[in-house]
Parts: sequence; C-alpha cells; structure tokens
Amino acid sequence: MDEKTFWALMDELSRRTGDRAERLSGLREELLRLPAEAVVEFQAHLEAACDAVTMEALLPAVMRIESGLCSDDGFEYFTRWLVAQGRQTYEAVLADPDALADIPGVRALAGRDIRVWRDDEWPEWEELSYVAKEAFDALAGEDEEAFHEALEALQEGRDEPGETEVVAAQETPRLNALFPVRARA
Repeated sequence: MDEKTFWALMDELSRRTGDRAERLSGLREELLRLPAEAVVEFQAHLEAACDAVTMEALLPAVMRIESGLCSDDGFEYFTRWLVAQGRQTYEAVLADPDALADIPGVRALAGRDIRVWRDDEWPEWEELSYVAKEAFDALAGEDEEAFHEALEALQEGRDEPGETEVVAAQETPRLNALFPVRARA
C-alpha cells in the first residue's frame, strides 16, 4: 500500500457516517479486502503519520481543548483521531494548530463541560491503533506475534527518519476563543 492509498482510506473514514464503532467496522471491511501485506503497510503509514505529529507543536492546543487532561497516551490517541480526520485536515493542523478550531467535532465541544462529553466525542481514537492487526489476524490466521513481526520488518526496511524538526507551539487565538481558560472554584 502506498501513501496515496493510505490517505484515500483515511479520507473515506473521515466522510463515513455513523458512530466510531460503525466507521471503524467499515475501515476493517476495507482492510479485509486487501492482502495481509497491504494491511501491515497500512499500519506502518498510520504510525508514520502519527509520529509526524509532535507534542511540542500540538500539545498546548490539545491541552486547551481537553482542559489540561491530556496524558501521553491521550496525546497518542489524539494523533490517531487527527489522522482519521483525513489528509487535508491533518496537514492543515500540522501547519497551524489553530486549524483545530475548524473541525466540526472540536467546535461541538466548545462551551461544554468535559465531564459531559461522551466517549466518542473526545478528540482521541485509541481503537484506530488496533484495526490493522485485527484485519491482519483475520486474513493471515497466524500466531499472535506475526503482525508485529511483519510490521517491524517493514519498518526496518525503510529509511530511518532524519532528525525531526522541533516546531515551537504556535498561538491559537481561535481555539483559545472556543476554549477559554476558566478559573477553578
């Protein structure tokens, strides 16, 4: 699977209707139509896209949205959610974190207490991390470690990424307006 095909799947996922479980089920069905090797390549592209999202650049914006409740794992799940928004949104947010204010799902959270957010409203999507392995296991029917071994072998065969440029956090005036800091009582 090449990068273009990966992003086509993510763009399709971003346009799907239904709740996250239904959308993920649709993606799983698409992956099940592919050879097992392509499913491993899908996971490699997902991980590469998520790794390109730096904490230094986006964590302040995510913390603003989530009222300071974003853990390291939460940030990882945020990157999965961001990739699932599709390529155009993903690239816009990487270029300018304030573009998060343009995402309808983020706008829907503005002004609402995080204690009433439903699980599927949070800008995090942990389950996206597992869909490729589930599809691979169904296709290949191999032992538990076969997927991880194939992924590791694929990633070792690719060029090592160079040093990642550290991007400083940018101002997010539109996001700040949507999610003002409230004094705690």
